[in-house]
Amino acid sequence: MTAPVILQFGTSRFLQAHVDLFAEEARAAGQEVPPIVIVQTTRDPERARRLAGFTDPAGFSVILRGLRDGVRDERTVQVRSVREGLSAAADWDRLVALAVEAASHIVSNTGDTGYAVPDGDRVAPRADQVPASFCGMLTELLHRRWQAGRPGVTMLPCELVVRNGDMLRAAITGLAREQGREAAFVLWLDEACVWANTLVDRIVSEPLSPAGAVAEPYALWAIERQPKLTLPFTHPAIVLTDDLDRYERLKLHILNLGHSWLAARWHEEGGAADQTVRAALADPATRATLDRVMAEEVLPGFAAHGMTDEAKAYIATTLERFANPFLDHRLADIFGGHTAKVDKRIGGFIRWVEGSGATVAMPELRALAARPS
Repeated sequence: MTAPVILQFGTSRFLQAHVDLFAEEARAAGQEVPPIVIVQTTRDPERARRLAGFTDPAGFSVILRGLRDGVRDERTVQVRSVREGLSAAADWDRLVALAVEAASHIVSNTGDTGYAVPDGDRVAPRADQVPASFCGMLTELLHRRWQAGRPGVTMLPCELVVRNGDMLRAAITGLAREQGREAAFVLWLDEACVWANTLVDRIVSEPLSPAGAVAEPYALWAIERQPKLTLPFTHPAIVLTDDLDRYERLKLHILNLGHSWLAARWHEEGGAADQTVRAALADPATRATLDRVMAEEVLPGFAAHGMTDEAKAYIATTLERFANPFLDHRLADIFGGHTAKVDKRIGGFIRWVEGSGATVAMPELRALAARPS
């Protein structure tokens, strides 16, 4: 029997400093972790250069730099959990063999448009044809696995999409139907495969060449419990939960809200183009105002939903992450798509709090949500 592997779709520095690093640390702790095979789904030459780094037996470095309880924390982990890197276009036959015979789990991080399907993939591919999109590839690979009579696979998507497992399942089963695949295959997708909803949280500030990354010490991979869910390894940063929404709210309405609040202040004051989150927080007036917004507007909003202790702890962690002396997170980058972000992060918070039936003033946040872009 072929030894199991974890197939990872996406070569991003985020996955290298998150899932791949977790797998390495689990191995170091004595767990038997299936090797990871990373798949490049695009033809981007820069990402293709990373594939060589993934096949190096010496592994690649992930440098963790930041603050923990106010103390500088810096360490380097040599990640050897990745066995090889494949190009879907160039190594399709190898990928098919692994997907059919060896894959136990499939991880993905394919970007904001990763579940989009081009017209060319809306028909089933020829036997010698490589689909263009991630969803096209995954549908074809799972179909071949089903044809071989193999058991289902556990999907662990890491895209920043609310209920990403449900979204990916809908995308793949919908595409299978559109392509005219067998009803028994669609049923197998629904019943034999596990589609986990997950939330990832770690700031990965820069890539290393040819592979590797620099990231903050903080990390979270929250995964929603469901029947038949099994994980390829355990790790202190992995949390199994029956209430994934709580983690999503904390990230969206504290970390992301704080970023957008800082970006709005930077824009209104005509700040320097290269100003960072860390520099903004070093300004006493900005820090005092943000502390007040968190304490007097954000925390009471979470309290209205019975989340006082969780929110208080996450606010403290978030402000420490913002002050990371190693992280150059430009406010100009955060300000991109500002109007939509404010509606989701701040307007959404106000609507969520109002939905609890509680009365929370939130003057600063309400003013920002109502401000024209």
